[in-house]
Amino acid sequence: MTSPLLEQLIDALRVLPGVGQKSAQRMAYHVLERDRAGGERLAAALSSAVENIRHCVRCRDFSESEVCTTCASASRDAHLLCAVESPADRLAIEQATGYRGLYFVLQGRLSPLDGIGPRELGLDVLASRLAEGEVQELIIATNPTVEGEATAHYLAQLARQHKVRPSRLAHGVPLGGELEYVDRGTLSHAFGSRSEMAE
Repeated sequence: MTSPLLEQLIDALRVLPGVGQKSAQRMAYHVLERDRAGGERLAAALSSAVENIRHCVRCRDFSESEVCTTCASASRDAHLLCAVESPADRLAIEQATGYRGLYFVLQGRLSPLDGIGPRELGLDVLASRLAEGEVQELIIATNPTVEGEATAHYLAQLARQHKVRPSRLAHGVPLGGELEYVDRGTLSHAFGSRSEMAE
């Protein structure tokens, strides 16, 4: 019979995305057999993060302070605001581009079937921010899923209501990709969204 504490540890590890019963067991056994000090560091870091990390009041990204360092930075362009679904999306844009504007992290996307509406995404906070008049362009960087596209459409309407120009990240054929290997939906979207080539 398994120890109740071990079962509790395995169940706790299963809250992580992509971690099933077997993976959780392997993690629990590894920590207990080979790295108890690492387990204690993990427990302390997790406890501290859950207790001290909250959402920035301006952009809803994770932050230890009321306003995150990005929103507080004077070197960022306050006229540009990029709306993303998650902190991971924000980080990807920050690392891959030279974007120097600000962000708004939705922490999800519109999904009425899951009970996620405008309020859950903080769109009242976004509307207030757009109403301030400083933002000139809302860059919509939601994922190209059905829910992401619905969210993008809603955000574009919200931006227009506040006289802010909405723009959408380009989607389509990946750089270095070959047309014969691109899926039909992506190719259809790319073809329909084609733009004129500059001279």
